[in-house]
Amino acid sequence: MILSTTPTLEGHPIQQYMGIVTAQTIIGANAIRDFMAGLRDFFGGRSGSYEEVLRKAKATALEELSGQAAERGANAVVGIKLDYETVGANGSMLMVVASGTAVIV
Repeated sequence: MILSTTPTLEGHPIQQYMGIVTAQTIIGANAIRDFMAGLRDFFGGRSGSYEEVLRKAKATALEELSGQAAERGANAVVGIKLDYETVGANGSMLMVVASGTAVIV
């Protein structure tokens, strides 16, 4: 499965559009991550634990997007957009939404 943020794939003309596909992933960040991120916020620096959670959530969303495209008979998804949000009572859950257009190239 080819995944791309661009609307076209150089050298692979789009033969057929199979429709819009979307996937959502919500992942909880545990208390230890929250505590460590709070320290990073106070002292500055990157939060490796949150970055890892975001990477996993993005990978899961793109995997689901690929699965939906494959179910439609597509072999690529173009124009992929990724959106990141916090949800939950205290913003302790991280949500990644991926959307794109399933195509046959």
